[in-house]
Amino acid sequence: MYRILVADKLAPEGLALLEQDDRFEVEVKAGITPAELASIVGQYDGLLIRSGAKVTAEVLVNPGKLKAIARAGVGVDNVDLPAATRAGVLVMNTPDANTISTAELTIGLMLTLARNVLTASTSLSAGKWERSKFVGTQLAGKTLGIVGLGRVGKAVAKRALAMDMKVVAYDPFFSGDTALAGQVRVLGSLDELLPQVDYLTLHTPGGAKTKGMIGPEQLARMKPSACVVNCARGGIVDEAALAQALNDGTIAGAAVDVYTAEPPTDQTLLQARNIVATPHLGASTKEAQLAVSVEAVRVVMNYLATGEAANVVNVAGVVTTMDEQTRPLVDLARRAGAMLSPLCAGGIKQVILTYHIDQAKELAETLSRFFLIDLLQPHLDETLNLINVMQLATERGLDVNQVKPSGLDSQGAIFSASVCSPLEAHSITMSQRNDGAPCVLKIDGYRMNMLPAGQMVLILNDDTPGVIGAVGTTFGRNKVNIADMTISRQDDLAMMVIKVDAAPSQDVLKQLTQIEPVRKVFSISLPELPKFV
Repeated sequence: MYRILVADKLAPEGLALLEQDDRFEVEVKAGITPAELASIVGQYDGLLIRSGAKVTAEVLVNPGKLKAIARAGVGVDNVDLPAATRAGVLVMNTPDANTISTAELTIGLMLTLARNVLTASTSLSAGKWERSKFVGTQLAGKTLGIVGLGRVGKAVAKRALAMDMKVVAYDPFFSGDTALAGQVRVLGSLDELLPQVDYLTLHTPGGAKTKGMIGPEQLARMKPSACVVNCARGGIVDEAALAQALNDGTIAGAAVDVYTAEPPTDQTLLQARNIVATPHLGASTKEAQLAVSVEAVRVVMNYLATGEAANVVNVAGVVTTMDEQTRPLVDLARRAGAMLSPLCAGGIKQVILTYHIDQAKELAETLSRFFLIDLLQPHLDETLNLINVMQLATERGLDVNQVKPSGLDSQGAIFSASVCSPLEAHSITMSQRNDGAPCVLKIDGYRMNMLPAGQMVLILNDDTPGVIGAVGTTFGRNKVNIADMTISRQDDLAMMVIKVDAAPSQDVLKQLTQIEPVRKVFSISLPELPKFV
């Protein structure tokens, strides 16, 4: 049974999914402090949060059995992503569930600014009738500038186009000159976009990379009649600079739904001229609240129960859904790592992985991580998994390079790995047989044709007569049954890979090293071939 901690208020429909499934035990502790969360989080397999719970690095110092955090919503500013990654905890969000609600609020705030809705309503409530004072402007024909063409940015663009607005956009991660079937012109820089727009709306992630993206210099480049709308994340717009620009008339108006501190502790922006301010209502619709809660519950349940993840935010390029083509490749990469691991007791400085497969672009990152897990785990105290292995490797100065040539090489290899230490290097080359089984073609340049499975002993020795007999006698004397043997010769050395029925003891391995021509002996333990072979 999987234990789930719910640390923020979720819709009842979402909690019901957990409560009705016998595989899960749920506990709700909405409003829990970071200190309290740190003391108990390791007791749970999954954590469900919204924006209230703070999952800091201190919370994740002792992650225990925690495997996944699901955020009901888009932004994960309240989760320390590097700490979660190092702890091996997957972080997921629900980016689609509140897309429409946020896009609709953005359009609504633009209309509020254009038609002076807020100030006119306040005036009328005060008993005044000032129609001439609140003459507004149409959105039709105006130019909307969108920063960030993700889900919400595109949803806003579609709605703006339906209102006959002209739409231009800037997104450094968007390739192409146009978007939405040519209806949106994509510009090359923020500086190029700013002078053109009547309305600027922001839809980028928060964090250090976008903090202060719109500051004094950017606001000064805009038209005096332009307005800024931020329904994305607090801090993207410099709040002090925005307040100054409004009061000085540098721009005409602004609508803000998100803040650097929530609730805001500084009233300067809220009291600026022609500001429309809402208390983070982007996802605050009944439909969105229900959708984000249900989706967050579903993604964490699915990951814990099946290992398949969706909307992952702290591991890029990793494929978590395994199909009948992916599983054998993952198995092959893991066996390659496990075979090289005993040979690398002297340390590892560099790993070069080469993929001769059609899916190299999509699968290289995933296969690399699985290879590293089995290569490094016997040498490290930390528990490695798909989430943290690359970060832990980087922290230890390990240089990992991925080479992705197209197609098979001349020998039919689909995967090769070279592992270098300060003193030596080892390598392995593998392929797949027609039945899908993994096959070792080379180890350290020695040609092989063997199935990597079960208990094996690898022996490197001088290529002199009598070595095979001495090795066989040693195994026989210790009642270790030999199941199969592969021998390869290179220059004046030879390599034997011997499959045995049971793992030999340390004493047997020591006896093998005492055979005079024997240079090195390694014991290798691999799982039997999987059922899909």
